[in-house]
Amino acid sequence: MGKSETEKPMEQAAAAPELRDASCLALFWEFFKLGLMTIGGGMAMIPQMQSLMVEKNHWVRAEDIIDCIAVSQSLPGVIAINMATYVGFQKKKWRGAVSATIGVLLPSLIIIIAVTELLNGIGGNPYVQGALSGIKAAAAGLIGWSAYTIARSVVKNWFAAALAVAGFVLIVFFNVDAVWVILGSIVLGLIYYQLTGRGKKAAAPAQSAAGTAETVETADTADTAGTADTAGTDETSVQNAVRAAGEDAAGADASAGQVGKEEE
Repeated sequence: MGKSETEKPMEQAAAAPELRDASCLALFWEFFKLGLMTIGGGMAMIPQMQSLMVEKNHWVRAEDIIDCIAVSQSLPGVIAINMATYVGFQKKKWRGAVSATIGVLLPSLIIIIAVTELLNGIGGNPYVQGALSGIKAAAAGLIGWSAYTIARSVVKNWFAAALAVAGFVLIVFFNVDAVWVILGSIVLGLIYYQLTGRGKKAAAPAQSAAGTAETVETADTADTAGTADTAGTDETSVQNAVRAAGEDAAGADASAGQVGKEEE
C-alpha cells in the first residue's frame, strides 16, 4: 500500500541523522585540513566540503547544503571561503565564522607564499610544468563532479532544468555576467513560485498549525470553564446539604423540647 505524502517527509526526517554541535577549535581544524588537502580551490572543494559537513561531522543536513552553496555562490568572494563562513556562523555565530574562515584560508596563504618562492627558481622546469598540468586537469574533473552533484540535487523539474540550461547558454555563448544570471533566476523563481501556487501550499501548513493551536486553546479554555462550573456546582451542593442537615437538627431539637413540655 502506498504511503501518503505527509508520511514520507516524516520518515525521511526520522531517518536523517541528528545534527552535531561543533567547537571553534573543531571548525578551525576541519577546515584547515580541507584547505590543506584539497587541490583546485573554489568549486573543486565543494564535494569535499559536502562530505565534511554532511557525512562526516553531520553539521548540516543534506538538503540544507544546497542552500549553503546557492547563498555562497551568489555572494562576492570565493565560494569555499563563503561556505566555511556560512557553516561556522551557523554553528558558533561570529566566533565560529572567524575560526572556519581562518582555517580554510591559512593553508593556501602558507602554500602560495612557499610555492611562489620556489617557482621563482624552478618555474621553467619541465617536470614542474607537467605536474601543474596534471593538477589543473584534476581540478577540472573535480569541478565537473561538483556540477553533477549539485544538478542532481537541484534540477528536479522542467523549470529548474530550463533555468540551468539558460544560465549556461547566457554565460558561455553570450558572455553575460554571472551576477545578472543569478538576479534574473531569483526573479523568475519568485514568479514561478507564485504562479504554481507553491507559496499558498507552503503557507497552508502554517495556517493549519495556527488553526490547530487555536482549537486546542479553545478546548482547554472550555475544559477549564467546565471544571470551574463543576467545582462551583459541587460546592453549592455541599452548602445545600449542610444547610439541610442544620435544619433537620434544629427540627429535632424543637421536637424534643415539645415532647418534654408535654411530659411535664
